Amino acid sequence: MMADTSSELDETPSIECFQNYTAPEVFIQGIAGIVNQEDVESMIIAQKEMLQRFEKTNEMLTNCNLLSTSHLKTTSQELKKHTQMLAELRKDLDSTFKRIAAIKSKIKVQYSDVQKSILEEKQKELEQKTVDSSSSGSASTASPYNSDTN
Repeated sequence: MMADTSSELDETPSIECFQNYTAPEVFIQGIAGIVNQEDVESMIIAQKEMLQRFEKTNEMLTNCNLLSTSHLKTTSQELKKHTQMLAELRKDLDSTFKRIAAIKSKIKVQYSDVQKSILEEKQKELEQKTVDSSSSGSASTASPYNSDTN
C-alpha cells in the first residue's frame, strides 16, 4: 500500500512548486490548462476584427461630425443674413404702410366731397345689384311647396 500512495503523491503537483506565484496567477495557470487554445485564438481574431470595425465606424462618425459642423456654421451664417434681411423688409413695409395711411388721410381731407360722391355711387351700384339679383333669383328659386293649388 505504501507504493501506491507515493505514486499518487508524485502525480499531483506539490504546493512547493507554486510558492513563487500569487494566488491569481495559480488560478489563471489552472484555467489555462482547461481552455482550448484554438478557441482563445479565434476569440482574439474576432476581437481584432471588431476593433477594426469600431475604429472605421469611429472615423466615419468623426468625419460626419466635422461635415455637420461645417454645414451648421455656413447655414447659421446664412440664417443670420436672412433674418437681418427680413427685419429690414419689415421696417420698409411698416414705413410704406404708414406713408400710405398718411396719404389716405390727406386725400380724405383735401377731397372729402369727391370721396363722398364716389362712396354714394358705389353704394347705389351695390343696391342695384342686390335688387337685380333678388328679382331674378326669386323666379328660379320658387318652391313647389308654396303654391296655391292645394
